[in-house]
Amino acid sequence: MDSNDRSIAGFTMAGHGLVHWFETSIPIFLVVWLAEFDVGVALLGLVVALGYAPFGLGALPAGILADRYGPKRLVLACLAGMSGAFVVLAVSDSIVTLAFALVLWGVAASIYHPAGLALISTGVEDRGTVFAWHGIAGNVGIALGPFVAATLLIFLEWQLVAAILAVPGLFAFAYGITAEFDPTAAVEDDVDAGPSEALSLSELVTNSRTLFAGAFGLIFVIVTFEGLYYRGMLTYLPEILHGLPAMDALVLPDGLEGIEPADYIYVGLLVVGMAGQYVGGKLTNRLEPAHGLAGLFVVLAALAVAFVPVTEMGLGAIVVLCGVFGFFLFAIQPFYQDAVAVYTPADTRGLSYGYTYLGEFGLGAASIAIGGYVLGGFSTATFFLVIASFAVVGTVLSAVLAVGLDRFVGAGKRVETGTDD
Repeated sequence: MDSNDRSIAGFTMAGHGLVHWFETSIPIFLVVWLAEFDVGVALLGLVVALGYAPFGLGALPAGILADRYGPKRLVLACLAGMSGAFVVLAVSDSIVTLAFALVLWGVAASIYHPAGLALISTGVEDRGTVFAWHGIAGNVGIALGPFVAATLLIFLEWQLVAAILAVPGLFAFAYGITAEFDPTAAVEDDVDAGPSEALSLSELVTNSRTLFAGAFGLIFVIVTFEGLYYRGMLTYLPEILHGLPAMDALVLPDGLEGIEPADYIYVGLLVVGMAGQYVGGKLTNRLEPAHGLAGLFVVLAALAVAFVPVTEMGLGAIVVLCGVFGFFLFAIQPFYQDAVAVYTPADTRGLSYGYTYLGEFGLGAASIAIGGYVLGGFSTATFFLVIASFAVVGTVLSAVLAVGLDRFVGAGKRVETGTDD
């Protein structure tokens, strides 16, 4: 990587890690808030849902703003907004103020992925390597957020913990202001990948129509099915692990009775995902994104099905499967991120990633409702088979992309740095 790549990598890695640092720390506060505000689980769940909803739904407008104002400004706004939201959270004295703080966080957090990935795709020459390190940073945040929050809550009041969690975001914002890099270094000189003029409604419709008429239309559906798989598995796997006989049969030494082995297996899964992110990112330099997506979806479908017999086995088999699952679950992410960069024009990259994360976090969240319905009325085996079906669909769609979308959609041409190959 050259100095520009390293500067962008550091800036976006800080942003990506902190988005997930805040995201995964919020559920840790739930038990405390139930007692603090004397509300029911249903009401508090609705309040937390109000915070998470903009995280996915705000990705599209965030992508539009990234194309208009430039990705660096948007990432800085994200860091400031998330940190400010946790400061508001720290002084919340009512459920209404709590809801306001969480909604503010969700709006700010929705900015990151379209803006940060647009910056990498237009500013970085060694894109695969930066995607790898960027993904690792996200997994570090995913693992550290709940760990740090839970540990601090043992010793400190939750308001002080919320304030402490905001501090890294403030430092990252200060660092970002001083960071210098060329956000268009990886695109052709005649491609306007910088901040654009105000995007009218007609231009938005035209640009969106152009994107979805080509290869990106298929990529959007592929990402949505990856999101359905990802969100469904990560939402319900902890609960499923807690209920396994292998966990109940595990006898812990004296003094460790309060530790839940299932939680540590789940955190371990997320840690192994760092390796998956790195390997997946590096492989994007060697494999066409469609080929990588197709192969990884096959593996993910097989792993979901494998959970059916393995959950009836011993602890060792469960730990191994969770480790393998964590690796491949996160290895696929650099491939769809790279697919967007490969098949979309540079000057609509923010809009492209906005739609991408609308599919990943917005539409993908539908699997929370689907998974809850299946687990409530059917067996755990049925749940894993439904999740596997999402990966099967992703495999088929990725294969279509791999064999050449030009045969099916006239406008579907490979785009590299804003030009047709």
